Amino acid sequence: MAFFKDFKSFLLKGDIINLATAVIVGGAFGKIVTSFTKDILMPPIGMLLGDVSFTDLKYVLKEATTNAAGAEVPAVSINYGNFLQMIIDFIIIGFCIFMVLKAYENSKKKEEAAPAAPAGPTQEELLAEIRDLLKK
Repeated sequence: MAFFKDFKSFLLKGDIINLATAVIVGGAFGKIVTSFTKDILMPPIGMLLGDVSFTDLKYVLKEATTNAAGAEVPAVSINYGNFLQMIIDFIIIGFCIFMVLKAYENSKKKEEAAPAAPAGPTQEELLAEIRDLLKK
């Protein structure tokens, strides 16, 4: 449950480093994620909804008509299917970026947790050694 809480806080916080990372990685993964959602994820979901393609989902405000000159006037519609598709793309891109940053943070924690090398002799100890050598 903490994993999803971290993911939600990541998506909603406005940290500039995370934003810059999201833009760069999101741009790089954008086409892959779009293809994944459009070609792999959405067909089974559309099948569950009754063989409907998400991009075809729309609410028609005014049907297409033909004007007096014989030219076709296109329909006026709200294409909410495309909007849903973009939301799903955003969530998947955000999840990918989140996973990359989580892996990065975990690697940083491991580096910090590694024991430091034993400290060398202090200045006082070195001076004492020099003093003892000079006495000989």
